[in-house]
Amino acid sequence: MLYRPIRRLAVLIAASFLAIGCSQAADSGLTLTPEAALAKAQAGEITLVDIRTPGEWRQTGVAPMARRIDMRNPKDPSGFADRVLKEVGGDKSAPIALICRTGNRSGYLQQELRSLGFTNIHNVPEGMAGSKAGPGWIRRGLPVQPCPNC
Repeated sequence: MLYRPIRRLAVLIAASFLAIGCSQAADSGLTLTPEAALAKAQAGEITLVDIRTPGEWRQTGVAPMARRIDMRNPKDPSGFADRVLKEVGGDKSAPIALICRTGNRSGYLQQELRSLGFTNIHNVPEGMAGSKAGPGWIRRGLPVQPCPNC
């Protein structure tokens, strides 16, 4: 008889951990490898947005088809979102891939855009320079173009 309440408690705890793990996995967002982001951008299936700063664009160059939108907007993330929305013709369901240097800032802005109603936001977690997710756009030898006037 004593084992039944302990068993119920164990089942409740296990179910709680399972629910937490599932919600975190579902909330992690969509991701793309640099190669997949390149292929989709070249095919016109996604809008690639480089969110780095002008100094970073000058330092490494940018993907030829990337839209450059500096994430540092004086109006906060909603100002950045307005610029992204303009790039996709006002369609919050348009497929968008965000890339930064190492995937951290793009991951953050992916969540911010989702909270503002965007529904098809992808992150390129390797970024341009690489991260623990992988070597990144540049080290994979994917195309970049200089941006001396950024």
